[in-house]
Amino acid sequence: MTFRLSHAFGALAACAVVVSPVRAQDAAELKKNMVGQWELSTTDRSKTCVVTLKPDSSPQGLKLELEPGCAAALPFTKDITGWNIRGLDIVRLQDGTGEAVIDFTEVEAGILEGMRTGEGVYILQNLAAARSLAKSMDQMIGDWAMVRGNGNTICGLTLTNNDAGNDNFQVFLKPKCDSTVEAFAPTQWRLEHGQIMLMSASGEVWRFEADDNAQWRLVPDSADPLIMLRQ
Repeated sequence: MTFRLSHAFGALAACAVVVSPVRAQDAAELKKNMVGQWELSTTDRSKTCVVTLKPDSSPQGLKLELEPGCAAALPFTKDITGWNIRGLDIVRLQDGTGEAVIDFTEVEAGILEGMRTGEGVYILQNLAAARSLAKSMDQMIGDWAMVRGNGNTICGLTLTNNDAGNDNFQVFLKPKCDSTVEAFAPTQWRLEHGQIMLMSASGEVWRFEADDNAQWRLVPDSADPLIMLRQ
């Protein structure tokens, strides 16, 4: 019995020796990946602030730089004096005492989310990716046609940048649409994971993906495809 217990404790100790460096490596890797320029924003990106995270240490944690307009756009940023990694996966923007102003965790590659009580969710995103997304969104805004595989236009619609809440924007159908599209009656749209998403008031969603011909096709594809074309 004594042998078994000592053997078990030995195995646990060995696990601890193995796991601990891995955890330290994860935190170190996250710290390394976070160094650079980031966009801190509301979920709809109506208010943004550029944050530069630096690898240098300071009494307030690791150093950072906030662009001059940050405090006006996002008032809570005036309390931020440094940043740090907490645990394995928390990126903390902190005040002079080391307390969290806001904690972020990664939700997908290069995108982190954090919550402030009474204010809601904020996004921390790689600056280059955020600007690329904004550019992509701008390219989507305007008039489109829905066309069947035989080339017949069945509907016209306009994608706008009018805020509809929850990161969505308003979409308007033009008169004389096909009955299928009229029944769907999309009211909102957004760009997500490289797809154009059209959403109805009832919650139905149509997703369109870009094909090799720079057209946007309804997915899953069908024998009679539905295609969105810029006008």
